[in-house]
Amino acid sequence: MVETYLIPPSTRVTAAGDGAAVDISAAGHRVFLATLVITDIVEQEALDVSIWGSADGAAWGTQPVARFPQKFYRGQHPLLVDLTGQPDIKFLRAHWDVNRWGRGSLTPMFELHVTLREVPKDVLAEVSATARTRT
Repeated sequence: MVETYLIPPSTRVTAAGDGAAVDISAAGHRVFLATLVITDIVEQEALDVSIWGSADGAAWGTQPVARFPQKFYRGQHPLLVDLTGQPDIKFLRAHWDVNRWGRGSLTPMFELHVTLREVPKDVLAEVSATARTRT
């Protein structure tokens, strides 16, 4: 069961960057719950966080495997990352871009972290069954 951080707790970002590569090859299932947690911000700024996949931990391709919607406020933001159709991906990492506008300092500041948790196959099957009975 994979349970780790793509961006560690209390990470303070003021410019674009990348998290460390995280090995997911031990995952028993290829569906993950990524949660972006923003704990501190300044006003008039935006944060874009994406998740990138790699087969070898060195080449990250040209497109992310998942992307959080752009964020402006504190909070917890979950995102399901389904890699079942991409068995070659063995590593994940987060990438972030920041932007600030308005008065005062133009340096953005976010304090955040991103957790990654493998979704057990039985939990996913139960949720899927529940969703089918409601439609």
